[in-house]
Amino acid sequence: MKSILFFFLFVSIFSFSQKKKPVEKIDSIAYYNNLRDVNVKANKYKDALHYTQKAIQYSKINHNTDALINENFSLGKLYYDVKKYDDALKYFNNCLSLSKTITPNSLQATSYYYLGMCFMQKRSYTNAKYNFDQAESLYNTLEIIDHADLINLQRGIIYKSDKKYDLASTLFNQIMVKPDSPSILDSKSEALYQIGTIEMAQNRNNLALTYFNKALALNSKSKNLEQKSAILLALSTVYEKMLDRNSAYSYLKQHTNLKESISIIDNEKLGVDDYENFKESERLKEIKQINEEAKQQEKASKFSKLISILAIALISILSLLSLSLYKNNIIRTQSNKLLEEKNKELIIAKEKVEKASNARSEFLSTVSHELRTPLNAINGITHLLLEENPKKSQMQYLESLQYSGNYLTKFINDILEINKIDSSKIQIEHINFNLKQLVENIQSSLKELAVENDNSFNFNIDCEIPNYLIGDPTKLSQILMNLINNALKFTHDGEVTVTTKLVSVRDKKAFVYFEVKDNGIGIPEDKFESVFDSFSQGSIDINRKYGGTGLGLTIVRKLVRLLGGKINLESKVNEGSTFSFELPFKISKRVQDTDKKETTIDTIAFVNKKILVVEDNKINQMITKKMLNNKGIECEIIDNGEEAIEACKTNQYDLILMDVHLPGINGTIATQEIRKFDTKTPVIALTAISLNENREMLLSYGMNDVITKPFVPEDFYIAIAKYI
Repeated sequence: MKSILFFFLFVSIFSFSQKKKPVEKIDSIAYYNNLRDVNVKANKYKDALHYTQKAIQYSKINHNTDALINENFSLGKLYYDVKKYDDALKYFNNCLSLSKTITPNSLQATSYYYLGMCFMQKRSYTNAKYNFDQAESLYNTLEIIDHADLINLQRGIIYKSDKKYDLASTLFNQIMVKPDSPSILDSKSEALYQIGTIEMAQNRNNLALTYFNKALALNSKSKNLEQKSAILLALSTVYEKMLDRNSAYSYLKQHTNLKESISIIDNEKLGVDDYENFKESERLKEIKQINEEAKQQEKASKFSKLISILAIALISILSLLSLSLYKNNIIRTQSNKLLEEKNKELIIAKEKVEKASNARSEFLSTVSHELRTPLNAINGITHLLLEENPKKSQMQYLESLQYSGNYLTKFINDILEINKIDSSKIQIEHINFNLKQLVENIQSSLKELAVENDNSFNFNIDCEIPNYLIGDPTKLSQILMNLINNALKFTHDGEVTVTTKLVSVRDKKAFVYFEVKDNGIGIPEDKFESVFDSFSQGSIDINRKYGGTGLGLTIVRKLVRLLGGKINLESKVNEGSTFSFELPFKISKRVQDTDKKETTIDTIAFVNKKILVVEDNKINQMITKKMLNNKGIECEIIDNGEEAIEACKTNQYDLILMDVHLPGINGTIATQEIRKFDTKTPVIALTAISLNENREMLLSYGMNDVITKPFVPEDFYIAIAKYI
């Protein structure tokens, strides 16, 4: 009895398991189409192309013409979606060729429409017009009206390309007046954009701007990224024509960012490697088919041996020769293709590196620029608190805050300096200067640091060096200050020696050797290269013990190279380091006193003077006003450029402090407008100067001077005293 029950239980379980296991036919058109659709939704277009190609092969094997027509159309549509228009043209034409013998249908009309769209992308407007006419004829025959607006939109673009603006505008206006619906949003926003381009071509920029803004607003509903990118670029172009460079730059930046996003999305759909690999697999399939046909021919040739041994031998020899030539040709073709692919990869890699470098520079510049405004507030408030006789218990905190602010200011300036050098936006001066005097001034300014670390601080200046040279004293000072600062910081109870020696004089140039030597902690040999990298000081322990940003030597190496030299390093741990370089200078023919004269501030001259401060930041308003009031200066605050222009028309000021970045019109445009009716009142720019700004550019707008945020209070007062 138990055995019988067990038998029935086994049979039931087996039957149930068989019912639960579905039988699925994996080699079918429906199966391949399902896989294609799944991969399209997942943005895996390489796999989608593969399965569509499999469906085409299956249709050919089974002689299913209807399926073959549909699959050729689907493959053409996939290539159109990934912007491979030549491949798309091939398969849409295949679809139409196969369907010539069947009754006209919507698939044929749609194939003609997409052929027209492909030719539009290739700017072949004559071919595009022919295919749109064919598509429209079929749609009318089949009484399908859904595509009328789409075809009219493309016809309008073709008319516009022929400069038939009236005909184009008529078609675009017909589309624009249609009521909003999800199916027509793209067409309406495109029509608005196209009319805007017509107005821009006829220099009616205000009308163009209106249409572009309407197109952008409508685009936000359809979320067509390609269309949005074109509209943003058009807005940038219009604003550039209207000389509104800030707006032009803003829209151009949005367009560039969006274009990069679209490129990333396109690459996710079907990258260059995916496309090339897929085309290669197609080519290999064709080769395989040819080889199979060759094998069949070879089998046929074996049968011919029965007829004539001589004929078979001859055919065999010819076949071997042909096959050898064919294989050699394949190898040559593959080698050439591989070289082309590698070349493309190198170009793409180079472009990626350049984009990454530009993005890094732009990011660091933006961060440096944005930090300056709050840092100006920190330094300004600290200065004001120190002037108000704080308690002794508060002095230590305020001095620490002041030190931190100055440290952060130097750090930001170093980042901006590196970015300027890397982006080739730094300019080299060629002015007369006294090298000996410059070196002596550096020695005087760093004596206090030498005393703090109990260091002997010596300078050896070659008397043979000409008194006056032509070069860039500012950048030379930066190099020497950084090297000597490091030497004094990393040396305690030791000796730091700076040597300046004339190497030779040739071609009216003096070649001068500079050396900074210390007997401090030294640098390990394996760190000789890394100490010149940004944010590197050799090791974390050194950074923690001695502090610093790790940017000084980076700036030194870049500036030395910029001035035509090469920095050299010799060092041993616990014995010291020697940094040296040689630079060429032109010898000055005339003696010129380039020594800077000390500027004194006459605070009595400040009393009852009236200054207009144009600044939108509330904290900076408060700080600037307090600093001016402390010197007896009357101060009026305005937070935008428009009101500043009106105030200057009705009031008389002794000086205007103009922030560059303001809401509405910026400080440079406001200054230009003021200069139209007031050319005498001094205007000083207040700016957290960025990578794309420079002193000369700001002065070109009519400003008299530039004060960089965060500013040093003494420099701030000196600049004001210079003009009032």
